[in-house]
Amino acid sequence: MSKSYSTNLTQEQWELIEPLIPAPLPGGRPRETNIWEVMNAIFYVLYEGCRWRALPGDFPNWQTVYTYFRNWRKDGTWVRMHDRLREWTRVASERSPSPSEAIVDSQSIKSAAMVSEAVGYDAGKKVKGRKRFVTVDTLGLVLRVLITAASVGEREGGKQVLKKVKQMEPSLLRLHTIWVDAGFDGNPFMQWVMDFCRWIIQVVIRPKESKKFVLLPKRWVVERTLGWLTWCRRLNKDYELLPETAETFIYIAMIRIMVRRLA
Repeated sequence: MSKSYSTNLTQEQWELIEPLIPAPLPGGRPRETNIWEVMNAIFYVLYEGCRWRALPGDFPNWQTVYTYFRNWRKDGTWVRMHDRLREWTRVASERSPSPSEAIVDSQSIKSAAMVSEAVGYDAGKKVKGRKRFVTVDTLGLVLRVLITAASVGEREGGKQVLKKVKQMEPSLLRLHTIWVDAGFDGNPFMQWVMDFCRWIIQVVIRPKESKKFVLLPKRWVVERTLGWLTWCRRLNKDYELLPETAETFIYIAMIRIMVRRLA
């Protein structure tokens, strides 16, 4: 067992996640790796922001930990685990497993020097790096996330992330309204959402006369979720060579939040 790091899963939290872990492939050697420790190591990398090679020695070998992380990204295990926990969290909050409303927003974030794929410049935010398009329910739980170059416009990125949300059907049969800010406003985008997704777009606009912080209806929910992500040092900047890896770390961050709530 590793030391008692603050990022480690408790016994109750592990018992929630364990049934969602894929079984070993048939016909091979029996699994000898402690998957509980693998999960603890992945959460350590996420929250402490260290390199895979810098994992403390009391965790399993870093190559083993990274292999599980990568394989589960490629076969969709992380997303399936995330979706199941989101349904459980909604039910525990006395909500339907399927949301009826969602909120979309984007966040431009600087990328590390060694990152070169899907990197651009957001002239509005004056940020060189990547952009996170996040879709959440009214509890702030992530539905789908998309990582693009920071130069990608709100409406184009909004279309791409909503396509991913649309692919979640039939688990989202109740979804009918998408809340966005003024950056997504515009007839081509709104018409596309109604024609392709069969959803209604509601735009929340900041009052023009207000020069101070304003708590906008529905909009504050997604802003809070983006704030949750900054608890993880690995997500304070985009260090990932592949956008898909950055997306996976966001799902894992939400897995950790939901497990702590449920346990």
